Amino acid sequence: MRLALISALLFTRALPAAESYPAPRFTDPQRLEKLKSAMPEVDRLLRTYATDNKIPGMVWGVVIDGKLEHTGTFGVRDRSTNAPVTVDTAFRIASMTKSFTALAILKLRDQGKLSLEDPVSKWIPEFSRMELPTRDTPPLRIRQLMSHSAGFPEDNPWGDQQLSATDAMLDQWLRKGIPFSTAPGTRYEYSNYAFGLLGRIVTKASSVDYETYMRKEILSKLGMDHTTYEFSSVEASRRAVGYRLKPDGTYGEEPPLPHGVFGAMGGLLTTANDMGRYLAFHLAAWPPRDDADAGPVNRASVREMAHLWTPANLTASYSKGVLKAQESGYGFGLRVSSDCRFEHIAAHGGGLPGFGSYMIWLPDYGVGMFAMATLTYSGPAAALNQAWDALLATGGLQKRELPPTPLQSSMQKSIFNLWQKWDDNAAKAIGSMNLLLDMPGKDRSAEIQKLKTEVGDCRLAGPVRAENWLRGQFNLSCTNGTVGVFFTMAPTQPPMVQHLTFQKLPSDAIKMGAPTGAPAGVACTQ
Repeated sequence: MRLALISALLFTRALPAAESYPAPRFTDPQRLEKLKSAMPEVDRLLRTYATDNKIPGMVWGVVIDGKLEHTGTFGVRDRSTNAPVTVDTAFRIASMTKSFTALAILKLRDQGKLSLEDPVSKWIPEFSRMELPTRDTPPLRIRQLMSHSAGFPEDNPWGDQQLSATDAMLDQWLRKGIPFSTAPGTRYEYSNYAFGLLGRIVTKASSVDYETYMRKEILSKLGMDHTTYEFSSVEASRRAVGYRLKPDGTYGEEPPLPHGVFGAMGGLLTTANDMGRYLAFHLAAWPPRDDADAGPVNRASVREMAHLWTPANLTASYSKGVLKAQESGYGFGLRVSSDCRFEHIAAHGGGLPGFGSYMIWLPDYGVGMFAMATLTYSGPAAALNQAWDALLATGGLQKRELPPTPLQSSMQKSIFNLWQKWDDNAAKAIGSMNLLLDMPGKDRSAEIQKLKTEVGDCRLAGPVRAENWLRGQFNLSCTNGTVGVFFTMAPTQPPMVQHLTFQKLPSDAIKMGAPTGAPAGVACTQ
């Protein structure tokens, strides 16, 4: 019997990757209809935000499963003509540009033209002569520029006015050096300067100027044909005019800054339709899978952008019996966070004189949202955050579910047989060497008998709920309750059961906790 079981496990090892490592998938056939039912509430939240904040004009969109499923508009793109905002109106998106620059760096990395571990001095020679803050500071790396961990000072007020800086100006700044606010590699500090330098690295590594590279290798290949770095290249009939709200309650028009070397940190202008394509591209990087990779940047590299490389802060608040908490930091050109609702959130805001914008998506849920506005620093992050609650209320905002692997399904049957009649030899056939050392067979058998006395006759209640490819849970539906069975497999080939737990549950919907040392999800008490 033991040899037969091991032979079956070895056979599983030879299965195609798509079967041994299946991709998670959405299982609710009414998912799209449910999510779209929330769009009137999404519109209300965004319009209320625009009204309350006296925003002249705004556009927003919701991307679901690779398609811009919904857009909304508010107000005018130009107060002098009262021309309305449309989905074709071009807004400056400011620091949301940083994610585009990060894509370019990663594409060049994937092509072998640079490494994220390259010293910045390899591409910008002035750094070889730059004074560092401490004697033990190692050379700055491209990775640190990408993740806001280079130690440069936060520079939003200054950086916002540098879009039009020239190469000659940057050369002069570099010759004088850069002051540090923290030791490089020790903490998060937002730096527009760092992304301006990344623009120069793109130019040097690609042998074409930054704007040309972005247009040919990123924007055009994403179909973002109405996205540009130069304000003057957008025809007046499509251009959103940026405004500031003066102390007396009137509006002042902000003169647009022309494109320069700091365009890499915040210079892009785009439309709602193009932003829909951009968010769809990012969302399409999930889940990891065997499908052909259409680019223009490898899916794995896009996922790398949304990994939290530099932690920034943890915030928490308690009000009216509800605890809210969020952990956040920075990836590569993206803010990355988790909160009481979602384990993985990718986002970025943008703010320049005259404009505010925000984009946010949930990689595991296949949904993203964005909004762009014509008022200084008016990015509607708060309204989009409320919109997630509206989508959650529909029941359609659910994560992909990971189907069980053939190995997990085989293990379920073997474990159920052990539940019905414990046998040490059968346990050894599916267990790793520690299983019976951690709990001898006689103790395990006694544990099962005690549970059986309490719950009565049991049968399998359904397939394995896979937490990952080597860990899962299945339930037993019993006469007097539900028993949860949690198992995880060892890093051996073939994988064998290293941890096994039987537990009576208050409900068959309860997911049991992972064993000590396993990753836990986000949990907040309400």
